[in-house]
Amino acid sequence: MERNSRTKGPEFIGNRSSKTFKPKKNIPEGSHQYELLKHAEATLGSGNLRMAVMLPDGEDLNEWVAVNTVDFFNQINMLYGTITDFCTEESCPVMSAGPKYEYHWADGTNIKKPIKCSAPKYIDYLMTWVQDQLDDETLFPSKIGVPFRRNFMSVAKTILKRLFRVYAHIYHQHFDSVMQLQEEAHLNTSFKHFIFFVQEFNLIDRKELVPLQELIDKLTTKDR
Repeated sequence: MERNSRTKGPEFIGNRSSKTFKPKKNIPEGSHQYELLKHAEATLGSGNLRMAVMLPDGEDLNEWVAVNTVDFFNQINMLYGTITDFCTEESCPVMSAGPKYEYHWADGTNIKKPIKCSAPKYIDYLMTWVQDQLDDETLFPSKIGVPFRRNFMSVAKTILKRLFRVYAHIYHQHFDSVMQLQEEAHLNTSFKHFIFFVQEFNLIDRKELVPLQELIDKLTTKDR
């Protein structure tokens, strides 16, 4: 029985089809990970994000992190998909999060030495790399009973650290476009959920979060 196979499919919001940057990752109905995802969605619906990110009683931490990592990939994939027309080689010749922070790409395999590239190119590299990790059966096993690798949490931390950079780029360089599209509430909720999750399990070093620290403080202060 598969617990985390992923199929490609379009995203729909209301009556409008929204393009995703990369194909969406689906968790199949009936699988344990699907039940975990439904649990997460139900607790999210309660409005208490701090409670929603906590490890459910009796569940495996690796499994919980895996389910949520796939979910965050899908959320960021969709959010970035809404603003790709505004994120171009011309508008964003470097991958940045404001004037102080610039990211260079390296994956340690195909590109070992960090390269400077445009934001759309960087995010394409990043999302393709994440997709490859999610599709790797040895990292994100899809069959019940197959254990997670010992280095799974380390890989998940790298994935989440890099996904954060897409949020940081959107907020710093494209928030006007997000507001124009009336997607700011969606973006803020998604990012707040992401931050609460990585804070709950200490998945991203504080220094990596500095480009959005002011926003993080603002979004999380009232929930302490």
